Amino acid sequence: MSNSNPASDPYVPGSYSTESPTPAGSGTTEPATARVGTVVWGLIVLALAALVIVAQLGFVTLNGTYVLIGLMIGAGAALVVGGLLFARKRDNDTTTRKS
Repeated sequence: MSNSNPASDPYVPGSYSTESPTPAGSGTTEPATARVGTVVWGLIVLALAALVIVAQLGFVTLNGTYVLIGLMIGAGAALVVGGLLFARKRDNDTTTRKS
């Protein structure tokens, strides 16, 4: 059996908004910020790439175990510090909730 009503088209010309989406009822738009985890994992990938290049050029001989331990310690510290800084920044922002 077919539906006699045509499917509604989700795209309606001229009905889009240039504002970034916000949670329902917030009424404010906040600029998008990079997540701490994304930045940390990006730095890890860049560090690994740099270490591979340095090792291939023969400037230094790397022990894989020590490299991984160092990267994990650095990544863990960066995630903890970044999370604390983000929480601190969030706590300093003014709230619009009514209590």
